[in-house]
This record gives sequence, structure tokens and C-alpha cells, in this order.
Amino acid sequence: MPPTILIIEDETTIAQLERDYFELNGYDVDLCHTGTEGLQLALNGDYNLIIVDLQLPGMDGFALCSQIRQSKEVPILIVSAKKEEIDKIRAFNLGADDYITKPFSPSELVARAKAHLTRYERLLSRQEPVSKAEIHIRGLTIDKESRRVYVRNQEVVFTTREFNLLEFLATHPNRVFSKNELFERIWGMDSSGDIATVTVHIRKLREKIEVDPSNPQYIETVWGAGYRFTV
Repeated sequence: MPPTILIIEDETTIAQLERDYFELNGYDVDLCHTGTEGLQLALNGDYNLIIVDLQLPGMDGFALCSQIRQSKEVPILIVSAKKEEIDKIRAFNLGADDYITKPFSPSELVARAKAHLTRYERLLSRQEPVSKAEIHIRGLTIDKESRRVYVRNQEVVFTTREFNLLEFLATHPNRVFSKNELFERIWGMDSSGDIATVTVHIRKLREKIEVDPSNPQYIETVWGAGYRFTV
């Protein structure tokens, strides 16, 4: 069966344009035009990807994204006329996987959707090993019980904080976490502390697990939002 996409967009012309391009590329598409209806469809349907506008009647896209993410792990793409960095950061922190500003190229939207669908399918295929005592991702092995890490079959020593940070990111693949969130979860302090330590520890992790730390393949920087462990 072809992937099914839900488009939640109040501008009818844009919604129909998006639908036409996705259908031309072999996708099944459902449309709705309010946040309230979109939430109901998203939670009750079995969609492979959801596209959300931010300025929606009934419930705005931020609230919608947050509500969907509480129970669904499917990719969420934001398409909005809002171009401010703060809006993008807020969307990522609420669980969005991508953010495209209007006006946009429908072909680019389809291409980005395909990329996220591919990553999501890869994530589903790896969910079982991620939940076990050992995590295996592209030459990286994290043994949760023995707290040992092997990079390309060679054991690498990590400090307690480094291991905790790496394990947390790897256990939540493809999710963006801000520095504040990581600081709270790993160091157990609120955001009033010195979150610069997160940046330092991310750099140390990259030096130990990446082939080229300046071009990371595991721990990506999502500019203006935080970090994401990619599988």
C-alpha cells in the first residue's frame, strides 16, 4: 500500500496543490482545514506523515503538533508563513521534524517528505534493538547493562556523563532536544544552570564516535533548536 499523508491546511488552494503533488508521486492524501478536525484525524488515523500549517482555526499548529507528538511518532512537517527563528525553534521543541516556510516549492516539499518517510521506516526497523540492552547503529554499539561503548568494534572509554548523554540520545533517535532539555535530563538541574556544558559534552562525544567530528553522522546539530541522534 502507498504511504498515506494527512495535510492540515486552512488555505484551500495550498492544500489542494500539496495534495496534487503528493498524489502524482504515488501517495494517498487526506485533507482537512481546521486544527480540531486535524487532531481527530491524526490521532484516530494510521498516517505515515502529517503536514501541519501553524495558523489554523480551532487549534493552532503549535498545539496540534504537541498533541499529536504525545501519542504518535510519525514525521510532522510544518508548512507556515511564519519565518521568525523563534517560531521554528518552538515547533522543533514541540516535536516537529521539519519546517518549511511559505512560499515554497511543492517539489521540495515532496522531496523532504520522502526523506522523512525513509528515515521513519528505518527507525521502525530498528526499534527492537533500540529497546534492548544493547543498541546497534551503523558500527556503534552501546551496552546499557555494562555501560560500555564500542566504535567499529573497538571499545572507547566514556565518563559517566558522556555515557548517559549518548545513551539518552541514542534511545530517542531522530528527536530534537534543546540544550536546556538535555541539561535537565542528564544533569538533573533546571535551565538556570550552565548549559554550556552540554555543548562541551556533545563535542567530546563526537570526538569519540564520529569518523569526522566536524561532519557528524550520528549526532546532528539542528541550528537554533538543539541536537538530534540520527539513525
